[in-house]
Amino acid sequence: MSKFDWSDLDARLLQLLVAVVETGSVTGAAQRLGVTQSAVSHLLDKLRGITGDALFVRSGRGIVATARAEALAVRARELLGDLERFARSGAFAPAQWQATFTIAANDFQRDLLLPSLLSRLREQAPGVALRVVPSNIPSLDMLRHEHCQLAITPRPPDGGDIVQKRLFEDRYRVFYDPGSREPPRTRAEYLAADHATVVYEPRRALDIDQHLLAHGVHRRFAVMVPGFAGLPPFLLGSKLLATAPGLWQRSPLMRGLASARVPVPCPTMPMYMVWHLRHQHDPAHQWLRTQLEAVAQPLRGLSQATAGSR
Repeated sequence: MSKFDWSDLDARLLQLLVAVVETGSVTGAAQRLGVTQSAVSHLLDKLRGITGDALFVRSGRGIVATARAEALAVRARELLGDLERFARSGAFAPAQWQATFTIAANDFQRDLLLPSLLSRLREQAPGVALRVVPSNIPSLDMLRHEHCQLAITPRPPDGGDIVQKRLFEDRYRVFYDPGSREPPRTRAEYLAADHATVVYEPRRALDIDQHLLAHGVHRRFAVMVPGFAGLPPFLLGSKLLATAPGLWQRSPLMRGLASARVPVPCPTMPMYMVWHLRHQHDPAHQWLRTQLEAVAQPLRGLSQATAGSR
């Protein structure tokens, strides 16, 4: 294996490595970087010569990263972050910021917060592209190894180098199709119904489902889907119930559905933004966190108003 020649490494090669690892294809990397496929192939050959590794190998009709490429991509993300912060070491101006900012969020928090955040970015920092990846169960490695710069989650990972801040707190509601059934008004009616819910991969139940089961609330689940966006098609035209965050009713997907109080005791659901300590004092990161807080601010009153409705 050849030794690294550091003089041949530059940010373009680091970006290329990350892009091919994350997209899993030369075509996808070319589209992300705005270059031709032949340019990607040429730069990959150069990177292979530097690292002395194949980096990517054929698998069926596509390619997969080698173990070394995966490991190098982790370090490449960190180096790219360092380079970006180095370039912004002077006064920070949002309008001059050129970057792709990656946020990990599942579909509930994604749809609730991030379209409004993107609108703010388009107005104030048009050079910033927002990349959204699923958070599933956010891990320390996601933040430590720059798989994302920020995570939005009700369940922050626990680590001494991880920082969190609460954005809002929501209350659970039971959703149903008012054209097909009445809302459950008692515990008995609630338990007699069939339910739909979300189970994130790999087989991680919602916090509310775990809480209710632990407190003796046993429900029959007729369907389990991998995200909140999958629930409305099963609720519409059926007698199914879904217990979910109350602010979910703001989604356009919820047209035709109604919600009511859950007729059993439920905890509230907090929502946090979470980041690595390395970004704590970074001016660009601080500015973006401020924008996200501003987007979340109106939701605090809405969640309380929703809790008070029928």
